[in-house]
Amino acid sequence: MRKQPRQVRSRQMVERIVAAGRSVLVEDGYDAFSTNRVAAAAGVSPGSLYQYFPDKTAILEVVVDRYSEETAERVAAAMSDRIGGTGLAVVRDIVDALLTALEADRALLRVVSEELPLARSRARRDTLERRISELAATYLLARPEHSRRPNAPMATWVTVLAIETIAIRWVLDQPAIERDQLIDEIVALVGGYLVS
Repeated sequence: MRKQPRQVRSRQMVERIVAAGRSVLVEDGYDAFSTNRVAAAAGVSPGSLYQYFPDKTAILEVVVDRYSEETAERVAAAMSDRIGGTGLAVVRDIVDALLTALEADRALLRVVSEELPLARSRARRDTLERRISELAATYLLARPEHSRRPNAPMATWVTVLAIETIAIRWVLDQPAIERDQLIDEIVALVGGYLVS
């Protein structure tokens, strides 16, 4: 952002711009995303928009940062609540929490996953993976009987990446697989990997 809004009215305008940016990104896609479209959707002049955002990239960064933070918070909160469970029930809970977080805004997930240049979303995705990995590693280190893998951090990385990739593809592709069936299959996959 170019400058921080100080007055309530200015903060409200910035929030309208960010909300409009999110809507334009979802409705029009990354390639058609522009400051003029965002300003029109927010009901502000381009000049007002430029007081706070120097270009479309600045708006895009706030929109994607907020989406990434919201998703990470949903997953981390759900995982933290369920980390006390035992065995593969924890995996089931983690997968369910991740799917719920990803399903919350399927349209924006599609744009972030498939349209944004990788360089724009890489750091944010790494942050989410790191948070999930830390929670999962804590669980595996606290309960070594639930994994026969010799290297807990490596096992966590492999597991988190597999779960994340499958979950994102299921949410975006919407294959003819019921949610509960998918969770069962992921639990079987992770269980086979961790205990074999």
